[in-house]
Amino acid sequence: MEIRKGGAGDIPAILGMMDSAVEWLVAEGRTGQWGTEPWSSRPTSVEKVADIVRSGTPWIAEIDGEAAGTVTLTPHPAPYVAPADEPEVYVHLLVIDSRFRGRGVGSALLAHAVEETRRQSIDLLRVDCYAGGEGRLVDYYRRNGFTPTETFTVEGWPGQVLARRV
Repeated sequence: MEIRKGGAGDIPAILGMMDSAVEWLVAEGRTGQWGTEPWSSRPTSVEKVADIVRSGTPWIAEIDGEAAGTVTLTPHPAPYVAPADEPEVYVHLLVIDSRFRGRGVGSALLAHAVEETRRQSIDLLRVDCYAGGEGRLVDYYRRNGFTPTETFTVEGWPGQVLARRV
C-alpha cells in the first residue's frame, strides 16, 4: 500500500469510494449513516466533497495502483462541530472502497494522519463520525487511538467527536 497526496483531480475517485461504501452499507442493511443513494448522484454531496477537498489536503491510499481509501485533513472541523481552543488537524472523508475492506487501509490512513499532525507540530487530531449502528464507528476510532469527547446531532443524525493527542 502506498499513500500519496491527492488533489481536486481525485474528487471523482473519492466519490467512487464513497459510492462503494454506501453500496456496502445498504447491502448490510445499515442505511442510517449515509442513506441509500450514491454520493455521486446527489449534487449537494458532490459539492460537500469538493469543498472539503479544496479546504484541506486529501490523501489517497493505493493498492496495486488502485485507489483503495482516502482521507482529507484540514485545520478545522465540519461546521456542526465547534473548533478546538488550540491548533488542530481534523479528519474528514475517511472512506475505504469496499473492495479493499479488511486490508488495514483505514488504519494506515489514520496512522498517516497522526504523522502529518506531528509533522505540522500540532498536538491534537480530531474526527467526527456516525454514532448510530451500535457505535461501530466510534469503536473503530477507539481501536485506532481516539477518545470520545462530545456528541452532537445534525438533522436527526447522531454524531460523536473523538480526539487523539499525538
